[in-house]
Amino acid sequence: MRKYLYFDTMVAPRVITLLYWLQLGLYALGALAYVMAAFMLPGGFFMTLLRLLIGALLFALACLFARVSAEVLLVIFKIHDNLKTIAERGDRL
Repeated sequence: MRKYLYFDTMVAPRVITLLYWLQLGLYALGALAYVMAAFMLPGGFFMTLLRLLIGALLFALACLFARVSAEVLLVIFKIHDNLKTIAERGDRL
């Protein structure tokens, strides 16, 4: 418990991972709603097909954005851990 109270261990990487999966779940629900709307909106076969393709593309781009943004944040914390290790090794010299 001490390591969390005195900031010896970072909690943010775990939170970032949890938020990433939550974000993907919300994107999946949005994509499902978009697919249902594509079939309910007026228009012919090709218009529905176009809506489905656009929905799939938007879903893929949103998932890619979520992954890249989570990775950038996690890299920042990895850099912190590495700098902390370097600093601790420097103290022993």
